[in-house]
Amino acid sequence: EGNASNEIKQITVAEAKDVVSSAGAQFIDVRTEAEYAGGHAPLPANFPLDALEKDLAKLDKNKPVYVICQTGRRSQMGAEILKKAGFSDIYNIQGGTSAWTEAGYPVEK
Repeated sequence: EGNASNEIKQITVAEAKDVVSSAGAQFIDVRTEAEYAGGHAPLPANFPLDALEKDLAKLDKNKPVYVICQTGRRSQMGAEILKKAGFSDIYNIQGGTSAWTEAGYPVEK
């Protein structure tokens, strides 16, 4: 279905950490505001899943988007929403914030 470049790519937190530290990466956390406030990777902006479709205009379709949640399940749903909206370079971060924290990466509150 479609071409491979439009597939949602699965990446590890280690791969994500390398990429998102580079300028211009769009990194979004689709958890609720309360979860986000409880601790998140330093870079992602909070785009709660239930409001994501309304907020898509804030994102650039021509740049890669990295999506994180708590475990990787909601971020996959978020990635599907982005894909339907015409984004083509989408990365789902496997294991989510749980894996990020377990890896000992920095977390902000």
